[in-house]
Amino acid sequence: MLLVIDVGNTNTVLGLYDGDQLIHDWRIRTEIDHTIDEYGMLIFNLYQSSRMKTEKIKAVNAIIISCVVPPMLNILEPLCVKYFNVKPLIVGPGIKTGMPIFYDNPKEVGADRIVNAVAAYDKYRQAAIIIDFGTATTFDYISPKGEYMGGCIAPGIMISSEALFERAARLPRVELSKPKSVVTKDTVSAMQAGIIFGYAGLIDGIVERMKAEIKTKPLVIATGGLARLVASETKCIDKIEDMLTLEGLRIIYNLNSKS
Repeated sequence: MLLVIDVGNTNTVLGLYDGDQLIHDWRIRTEIDHTIDEYGMLIFNLYQSSRMKTEKIKAVNAIIISCVVPPMLNILEPLCVKYFNVKPLIVGPGIKTGMPIFYDNPKEVGADRIVNAVAAYDKYRQAAIIIDFGTATTFDYISPKGEYMGGCIAPGIMISSEALFERAARLPRVELSKPKSVVTKDTVSAMQAGIIFGYAGLIDGIVERMKAEIKTKPLVIATGGLARLVASETKCIDKIEDMLTLEGLRIIYNLNSKS
């Protein structure tokens, strides 16, 4: 059994693989103040709530972690050793990805961006733009040869909506959901329209500029927790891959375990 862990700034996603099959996944909040044992018990409780037998925990004999929150590694690495008796593979410099990285300083690229790129090219084998809707929204371009060429980063939709609430005294915090129209009749709907439709325009605008610059016809793939909320309002997104990062972690683990 392979346990894959993707640690983001807001959420941590875990997936359990039996061979190439994802048999379960969980999404929890990233909490740097939790102790090793608190996370250990949380993972155990996730197993229990999914009606998975304790033997499934004992069957985990490999773990790979992608992390953009460095302090979390101080929790997760010893957790893997203590609760699974496994030294985890950490996605970072020196790890095999099978993908050339054309970035001025490859160490600056977030591990999750590389993992997504690997998964997208492995599945589609063509030029692609990957949009990851997380705390930040990242846009990454993969060449037709499977090379990571770079991209751009925008504030995430949650950051944008929270900033609106915090900086405008009379505007409330609103649920992120799609309104019925863009010409609205109440403040909450007006904010929802501005956030959702405005963000869809941001996505279409950046992808249009990227396509004009790279002069190829890439497949546009969306992933991340908020992908489905925005994707239907865009013109550019071709595919939604909810488990893209988990798949990328599985691929990278297999690549390194064979070396």
